[in-house]
Amino acid sequence: MNYDRQAIQRFGFLVIIGIILLTYSASAQENRPLPDKVHHAEPLYNDLVRDLGARKGEKEFNVGTDITRTGTVDEYGYLMEYEFAPIDRLGLEVETDFAYSKSKIADVSSGNELERLRLSSQYSFYVSKKQATTLALGYTQIFNFVDGGTAFNPFFVAAKSWHTNWHTLIYTGPEIAYHYKSHTTKMNWQINTSFHYTLPQTDHFIGLEVNQEVTSGNLETTLRPQVKLGLNDKLAVGMAVGFPIGGKENAISSFFRLIYQL
Repeated sequence: MNYDRQAIQRFGFLVIIGIILLTYSASAQENRPLPDKVHHAEPLYNDLVRDLGARKGEKEFNVGTDITRTGTVDEYGYLMEYEFAPIDRLGLEVETDFAYSKSKIADVSSGNELERLRLSSQYSFYVSKKQATTLALGYTQIFNFVDGGTAFNPFFVAAKSWHTNWHTLIYTGPEIAYHYKSHTTKMNWQINTSFHYTLPQTDHFIGLEVNQEVTSGNLETTLRPQVKLGLNDKLAVGMAVGFPIGGKENAISSFFRLIYQL
């Protein structure tokens, strides 16, 4: 599929402008009682834009690293995220992704570059304490500096707490990538599910995140068992180990995330 580059850029800018305009409605929520919010365990690797059912004024800063080592190269991915809720139930996020590769082959040089910029929004349109369920819609605009392109990623989130410290969540949607130079478009479908158990009276959890992508008719799956430790009411650390199943990737990876509530 081919699309006009300027039209796609305009669409991306309109989405960003729409997100910014939503922030101006924040003053309308002054002096209101706190809205309902259900606690859900959030996956570590493919995390959410903001807590489901976010409340106005919530802010969070994350840093993370993803490490994959093969026989020919060591790859290190780094991310920085800032997320906040300008109004109740709406979360916004800015994320930058960096990549460093260390070649093990003499004639191949190592690399260090800014890979992507992600601008995201997420709105929890259904929050039920009685059902311990939250539903949300979101959108991410991705600017790819390495390949020279952009991607559009609308998504849907459904999460449920089972009142016994067990949590389930699904995050799914298409990622439509447009390449500037070739004027081509490619679509992948993402299906991310997670299952977690939170330790009573703590912010600690253990769980499993299943990241799946349907691309060119093939299903690629990575299992990521993970653990999160809440060090205090503001600071937490998490670790996940990635085990690919099928697909082109066969190297085990590790992921670390530092979470700080502002």
